Amino acid sequence: MNNMTDTHQNEAPEVKAHFAWTPFYMAMADKLLAFRNRRKELMAGLHAIGSTAAGHLVVLNDRFSDGSTGPLQDICPFTTFALFNRGLSVENRQKVAEQLARLLGVTEPVPQSFDGVPLVINQNSWFFANSTLRTPGDLDILWEVFARALAYADLENEENRTAFARAYDNALTVRMVKWNLTFGLFWIRPLFYPTLDGASREYIEEKLHIPVVASSPKGCCSAGDYLAVRRSLFERFWESSSPVHSFPELSYAAWAPAESGTDRDTDNNEDGAASRQAAPADPEVKAQDPAPDHASQTESYSIDSIVSDGSFLTREKLAQILSRLRLKKNLILQGPPGTGKTWLARRLAYALMGTKDASRICAVQFHPNLSYEDFVRGWRPRSGSGLELVDGPFLQMAQKAQENPDRPHVVLIEEINRGTPAQIFGEMLTLLEADKREEGQALSLSYSRSDTERVYLPPNLYLIGTMNIADRSLALVDLALRRRFAFVTLEPVLDDLWQQWVQEQCAISADILAEIRKSLQEVNREIAEDPQLGPQFRLGHSFVTPPAGAQIADARAWFRDIVETEIVPLLNEYWYDAPQKAEEARSRLLQSFAS
Repeated sequence: MNNMTDTHQNEAPEVKAHFAWTPFYMAMADKLLAFRNRRKELMAGLHAIGSTAAGHLVVLNDRFSDGSTGPLQDICPFTTFALFNRGLSVENRQKVAEQLARLLGVTEPVPQSFDGVPLVINQNSWFFANSTLRTPGDLDILWEVFARALAYADLENEENRTAFARAYDNALTVRMVKWNLTFGLFWIRPLFYPTLDGASREYIEEKLHIPVVASSPKGCCSAGDYLAVRRSLFERFWESSSPVHSFPELSYAAWAPAESGTDRDTDNNEDGAASRQAAPADPEVKAQDPAPDHASQTESYSIDSIVSDGSFLTREKLAQILSRLRLKKNLILQGPPGTGKTWLARRLAYALMGTKDASRICAVQFHPNLSYEDFVRGWRPRSGSGLELVDGPFLQMAQKAQENPDRPHVVLIEEINRGTPAQIFGEMLTLLEADKREEGQALSLSYSRSDTERVYLPPNLYLIGTMNIADRSLALVDLALRRRFAFVTLEPVLDDLWQQWVQEQCAISADILAEIRKSLQEVNREIAEDPQLGPQFRLGHSFVTPPAGAQIADARAWFRDIVETEIVPLLNEYWYDAPQKAEEARSRLLQSFAS
């Protein structure tokens, strides 16, 4: 782009600290999630750590109603993280972190410094009360918000956002949980969630001029408040004039005035916060150079990562898709419902970037009411009176990509054919072409800021769209749009690879999976052969692929629930004029799964 706006002219400020701890923290969270339904095993491991030479650093005793004390029997994920995120020396934090990493199976190296990490005080490091004050279910509530937070960070869509918000508000009902919940969210996904300890709130309001609303009955942020602050911060980070450009930088900057190695109290003891290490006390650690590249602060990601996450495409096929994306710049994943289009789109973006950096991804969803003015640029009411010209998410992301030319940036478009793409993109449709991604091809916009403004799309901006080809309500995609995108069709995958992955990840027996596979393949065959339907209406594998590590006590009951609540409603829609066919298909799916 060229002269898009008069802002964003300055270079982004230099990163002030090396946040090499972030991959370790994210890996810890990923591994800890697997212990959600194995908490006895987790507690046994923690108590075993307590018996080692560093055992005095990990003592977990509960207080009972008769006044006695004894070993803690259960724990929440955030309190587990707090074991090495409290008022200890750097050396002792490393010792505890190393023991926990060994217990959980984390292979990322233990951090050498913890710059910008919020700490809880030793006397108030639990996120739940002792057994005399604890409410049954408190720990399950905290595990739920932990799991929902990871899911939302992994896949930023409306469904995951709603589930996370519900879990967040529910977590605020737990005694001992207040602002410290945001510390825990920051620990587990430091590039996705902000910490709102006292110093950070002050910095956000006074330095970034973003209000932190606290409408919860506890006097802290509700889920809606928290997500609104998070969104405002991300928007602020994109501005080159911003003093910080990530949540770790913000957290570090909020405590930068503290002297090296000293603690700084927060304004509210109920937060559980005591300090953070704005600069490490160890002079060798302090001498580390600043991180030269933001990608080094994030978890690396590749084609192998997609496979490990649960893709049933071969490495060769994934490499081919990525190659088409790099060459064409624009890609659409199309396929029947449940074939993992949304799931794969985000992971392709990560693999393209080489890192799990959500800040370089913008996700939008097209719908019939979406317009050029919403997506590209249009007039909006100004605060106070009048109108102002506002860039939509597409131009905002293009600007960000132009300011960081060495790093890929990706726009994810869900349900790209639910809107009217040619109208929504406008002149951007011409600029999308790979051979027009240069300044010499710049065009005037429908709503220009000046007579001389010209806009082009930088070559490091990529688009990945998804399209459900079974939706009867959608018109054919405009041929002009088709010419500018590479199309990849995803098929239902119910093969040995799928069966092996689900068996290993979710401990469902091979016999049950073979029955599920057989019954779905039979129904898919009938759907494909129906002249009123066809292969594009088949049922995808996502319907019967649980998340990695999901604990399914009764696999038969689980499959019956999937059929009755997700598949049958779809079949009724398919065969709305032949209900007997839908009922026959339902019977075939459930014939081996009677309760």
